[in-house]
Amino acid sequence: MSVAATLRGKARLIASIAPALAVTVAVTLALMLLAPTAKPASRSESDIGERYLSPIEMALSPDGRLLYVVCQASDELRVVDIQSGKVVSAVPVGHVPRGIVLSRDGRQIYVTNAWSDTLSVIDAISLKVARTLPTGFEPTGIVSDRSGETLYVANRLSNDISVIDASTGQEIKRLLAGRGASYLALSADGKWIYGTHIYPNAGAFRSQPNSEITIIDTARQAVVERKGLPNVAGVFHIALSGDGRLGVATQLRPKNLVPLAHVEHGWAFGNSLTVFGDDVGGTVQVPIDELDRYYALPWGVAITPDKSKIFVSTAGSENVTVIDARKLLRFVHIRRQPFVNDLSASANYVTARIPVGRNPRGVLLSADGKRLYVANRLDDNISVIDTSSERVISTIDLGGPKTINAVRHGEQIFFTADYAFQGQFGCASCHLDATIDGLQWDLEPDGFGKDIVDNRSLENLAGTEPFKWNGGNPDMPTECGPRTEKYFYRSQSYNSQELTDVVTFVYSLPYRPNRYRLPNGELTPAQERGKAIFERTTYKNGDPIPEKNQCAYCHSGPKYTNQRLFDVGTGKSTDRSPLIDVPQLPNIAYSAPYLHDGSARSLEEIWTVFNPKDTHGVSNDLTKDELNDLIEYLKTL
Repeated sequence: MSVAATLRGKARLIASIAPALAVTVAVTLALMLLAPTAKPASRSESDIGERYLSPIEMALSPDGRLLYVVCQASDELRVVDIQSGKVVSAVPVGHVPRGIVLSRDGRQIYVTNAWSDTLSVIDAISLKVARTLPTGFEPTGIVSDRSGETLYVANRLSNDISVIDASTGQEIKRLLAGRGASYLALSADGKWIYGTHIYPNAGAFRSQPNSEITIIDTARQAVVERKGLPNVAGVFHIALSGDGRLGVATQLRPKNLVPLAHVEHGWAFGNSLTVFGDDVGGTVQVPIDELDRYYALPWGVAITPDKSKIFVSTAGSENVTVIDARKLLRFVHIRRQPFVNDLSASANYVTARIPVGRNPRGVLLSADGKRLYVANRLDDNISVIDTSSERVISTIDLGGPKTINAVRHGEQIFFTADYAFQGQFGCASCHLDATIDGLQWDLEPDGFGKDIVDNRSLENLAGTEPFKWNGGNPDMPTECGPRTEKYFYRSQSYNSQELTDVVTFVYSLPYRPNRYRLPNGELTPAQERGKAIFERTTYKNGDPIPEKNQCAYCHSGPKYTNQRLFDVGTGKSTDRSPLIDVPQLPNIAYSAPYLHDGSARSLEEIWTVFNPKDTHGVSNDLTKDELNDLIEYLKTL
């Protein structure tokens, strides 16, 4: 047996005993197995626990003197004096803050805390948290209505929008939104709120993904329209012009229904915008890619007050795209026919690409439109762009560490598109915010139309080897290494140090908080009943269930996988083998669709539509209520 195989075997044994230790072991083994030879000059190996900031969103004080910056990694709101460019305060908030809005009078600052499921209410004078309000699961975007009396919060994991009374802090109602509800914008007249979502809505297997812009009437506090976005999966920020006649949303158009082949002859994602409103005369999707260069992950968007320019941050390409709004509208009206797949189109309205820092996210215009602030999430700084000359005139250092450790370097690699042919995509194009994209892909190595694969979650992967649904990749260096270079990027990919660091980053990703568990760790009566069904060893008539058909046999160990391959009867005619790698179950509630190819849209479909012969556990003797109990238990894992 090789040294590498021996090390992997020991790692698996330790993982089955101590999940917390498994991450450390996996990272260490990755370092040993890859034998790096080159190291980034700025990398620090002595401090894996560096406290980076990861600025993601911003807001300006009403007088324009202060810039409020949400720092996702350090759980802070950092306050910058615009004139000096210096940080003057840091306010601790909840875990993984993600969104920000100011009250109409500027006296309060509201920050959403995605992993705490809360909203921090900060006094703008004392710069201290005055109140903490509950929200839905993983609150992200937030806006205030024009009166300042009501707050709207987009909850990414509960797929809804909380309507909150700003004075009492009480939630009034929840509005159903698209899957992965994330970003909100208020119209200038205050009548409408527009919401986006980062995962596609559930649809038929291997059908075109579809998303929406959810439109809320603020007077009625009700959803009044769902503006369909066909063939879109991943909608991010949305901006509205001051006169209310133009709206712009950033988005991805995945090419997931055809084999991901010959990347050098086409493109895997259409990086694009949806423009809508009276100026457009409808809803039109427009590309921002070029014929020989792609601009991955369009994220933040802003429209100048005079409506002459649109600025778009491309998070994977480290730049800000400048669009001449008048030229764009003229082109839309002249072309009339859909042109979202025409890579020559962007030359008619894209006027500049401004290089900024790593993984630019939120963008914010000054009140007069003369300055654009760009949050460079993986550089811990803010680029300040002169919107007239269209160049970076200064960079605001937010005070993060000046050395780059292995995890941070791996994160930078994960989120950039620089490694793919012509910068088409990166890891984060499929694993949005290091999670999932809710899509199924036809990857070329297996043959065209063969082995359709669902995009699995990356949470806490150490000790769940092998990888890929058929177990074809024995470890993470194989998963992320030459295979990625050959079949995805189609260009020279990571060197040994880069591969080590990206594996280190992936293995560092923790579980998101599980919202279905009681705080004291106990189970509800329904969950207790579901646990008994999950662990049962006999049929209802008392006959023994074959061991390999018991839920707890395959889904065993600390992460509910025995790391083996089985035929559970869910294979398709397009699969080369019926053997399926047993997936881990923690946080399964967040990773729909299910099964190896994503053909089950819900947990219920796994044991109804796709288990007619009881080959994937025993479920045909369960009543509807009992199946519901089983699902409620699985959500707690």
